[in-house]
Amino acid sequence: MKRLVVCVFILLVSCDYFENKKVKTEDIVSQELETIDWKSVDEYPSFTVCDSVSEKQARKQCFESTILNHVNDYLSKQSIVVSQDVEDTIAIKLKIDNLGEISILDIKTKPETQEIIPEIDTLLRGSIASLPKIFPAVKRSQNVTTEFILPVVVSIK
Repeated sequence: MKRLVVCVFILLVSCDYFENKKVKTEDIVSQELETIDWKSVDEYPSFTVCDSVSEKQARKQCFESTILNHVNDYLSKQSIVVSQDVEDTIAIKLKIDNLGEISILDIKTKPETQEIIPEIDTLLRGSIASLPKIFPAVKRSQNVTTEFILPVVVSIK
């Protein structure tokens, strides 16, 4: 008799154990989305010259220095005539989409710089447009769009 009671008790309790719990796909997706760090990428955007660099931070540095060097070279080849000295750090907000296309979202300069060099926006846009092919950033094996601010120091004496 004791065995029968124990078996019936085990059967009653174990019914919940075998019950299938249904998990909704939406719940899995929302839980996964909460765990993703949306502020960082697995690989930064890159140029062909940065292919030999494997460390993440060094690759980011290579990318940024390649853009800065290109912009500086482009601006140094332009004939910019000024009537007074110019010292400014121009902030260029850039977007690189998931296809590797770069675009300028905003250019912030001092009003004095804009007055002394009215064509500065056009020159900066030309330098960015002439960049070599960019490979987009990667997040979880997918190409993603990124935005960043590039500080360009303008010093003309």
